[in-house]
Amino acid sequence: MPKQATPAVVWVHGDSLSPTNPALLANPGAPAVWVWDEELLAQWQISRKRIVFIYECLLELPVAIRRGKVVPEIRQFMQEHAAQTIVTTASPSPRFRAICQELSGSFTLEILPMPALIPPQKHLDLRRFSRYWKVAEKVIYPR
Repeated sequence: MPKQATPAVVWVHGDSLSPTNPALLANPGAPAVWVWDEELLAQWQISRKRIVFIYECLLELPVAIRRGKVVPEIRQFMQEHAAQTIVTTASPSPRFRAICQELSGSFTLEILPMPALIPPQKHLDLRRFSRYWKVAEKVIYPR
């Protein structure tokens, strides 16, 4: 008996680790996948503490967790679900763009925008996270 096709699969990446991820919200119940990017882990030498934090975030999401090279792992996940559409959220990462470009040769890619954490600012110093957070904190936790 042939496998039932899935309309879409959600790809969750490091810039969208949230239960309010627009791709997850737009596709409730759709199969979702996260891939621990072996190359990125080696290249960036991410600390164990950060890896644990990411893993704890993943435990709150309805995702299958995989490890390896991102594109082959997503392709395999797509094949397992007989899906042709990948829904994900935008990222400014050049690595994200390269992965999307490679996947778009085989699948339909739907990239949803991430809502801004804070409204646009006239001047926002992004050189230090603490400066950004001082602005964001006022919006997120108004008094």
